[in-house]
Amino acid sequence: MQHTSEDKKIQLLKTLGKIIRTHREKQNKTIYAISAEESMSKSTWREVEIGACKDINLTTLWKIAEGLDISPQSLIEELNIKMSKNFSLIDYD
Repeated sequence: MQHTSEDKKIQLLKTLGKIIRTHREKQNKTIYAISAEESMSKSTWREVEIGACKDINLTTLWKIAEGLDISPQSLIEELNIKMSKNFSLIDYD
């Protein structure tokens, strides 16, 4: 089964959300508390965690990383590890 780039994007965002949720839960922080600390809406944070956002911009990712007391680079590196080695958002025809 061939995945479209939209399917792959969804997979990427859901995996990122799981990583973010894991970090937040390890720190025993609620979405309410952490979103307030970072001046983000609870709904935005929740959408990112469940992979329901259509995309995530760099400033949002940066705020999330700061709220988790980790670097944005760490989130990206962890995401890269969790995705399959052959993962690409580019469709090759």
